[in-house]
Amino acid sequence: MIEKRKSNTLKVREKAVLIGVINQSQSEEKIAEYLDELEFLADTAGADTLQRFTQKLEKPNPKTFLGTGKIEDIAAYIKQEEIDLAVFDDELSPSQLKNVERILDCKVLDRTNLILDIFASRAQTSYARTQVELAQYEYLLPRLTNLWTHLSKQKGGIGMKGPGETEIETDRRIIRDKISLLKKKLKQIDKQMATQRGNRGAMVRAALVGYTNVGKSTLMNILSKSEVFAENKLFATLDTTVRKVVIKNLPFLLSDTVGFIRKLPTQLIESFKSTLDEVREADILLHVVDVSHPNFEEHIETVNRTISEIDKTEKPTLIIFNKIDAFEYEEYDEFDIEPKSRKNYSLEDWKKTYLNRNKTNVIFISAKEKLNLEELKEQLYESISKIHTERFPYNNFLY
Repeated sequence: MIEKRKSNTLKVREKAVLIGVINQSQSEEKIAEYLDELEFLADTAGADTLQRFTQKLEKPNPKTFLGTGKIEDIAAYIKQEEIDLAVFDDELSPSQLKNVERILDCKVLDRTNLILDIFASRAQTSYARTQVELAQYEYLLPRLTNLWTHLSKQKGGIGMKGPGETEIETDRRIIRDKISLLKKKLKQIDKQMATQRGNRGAMVRAALVGYTNVGKSTLMNILSKSEVFAENKLFATLDTTVRKVVIKNLPFLLSDTVGFIRKLPTQLIESFKSTLDEVREADILLHVVDVSHPNFEEHIETVNRTISEIDKTEKPTLIIFNKIDAFEYEEYDEFDIEPKSRKNYSLEDWKKTYLNRNKTNVIFISAKEKLNLEELKEQLYESISKIHTERFPYNNFLY
């Protein structure tokens, strides 16, 4: 398949296989969902998935991650179908990556590397590109020996058996120096951005957070009446966008942040610290959830866990269940011997479940179809007005 880019250049899409492991922490059902997400990641990066492989393992093989028989089966399929790319759902160690690439005889990526690649293609501003470049170098450093092996194998021939230890050590020093320079550059930009945040005045700050591809940018466009880039792809937004929003007569600042995902590489969390400062400095978090996704509760947990790593303080949070127009469920037959499960929950069931926990911090909407948006604005107004009143008790006559 050929994909047309905006620059009118044609890019041939790569053929990929996906590989996951079933174990105590990842059931067969879970790994199916994780590989669905991995396939979406591969599609976003520019690859078509032809096949999936899974294996039940108590623990990964320290040399090849998978068992010998399974990896040989995959190698045979790759050779037969002329596959370009093998993607593992879990991070591979440098030695595993080296061994697997040798056996499969094709390009091998793990989930972390794939996400880094997508971030690199999505980065638009100098700041985002610097953040991604830092994360890539930190990922690359321990895998440098394998990189040289891969390059020498590609070229082949006499005198191309790969550089000696001196060349590898030289490159390690170059990469360490590059990491140091990028960190200094990011510190300078961080100071500038901190100054900008400090100059935004005394307005209340709200931050949109959530799993990737839940509709944050679409909601941002509606609330701020602006044109933030929104697309049905993972990580469409990398650079934080801040807009002034006015509901009734109350102004506040709304920021759209990078989407979270399961197993978000630690290198990215570290290098995107300043972008995530919008989460730290927000007065209220607007947690957007794709209620139509069958595993949205796990997505909520992933986002909450990531936010707790970024910011230890408790913040008021409004949970916005988006995409109610796409919500589907299986109707429960009262004569069925099987007990009612979550797949049988209607939207009304979910509303009761969440609204019973806290009647004031949950709302169900569709940003795309503009359903319940007035109710959302009303709830936002009440929440932000309360924060404003507590912070600026003498200025309330303005509002």
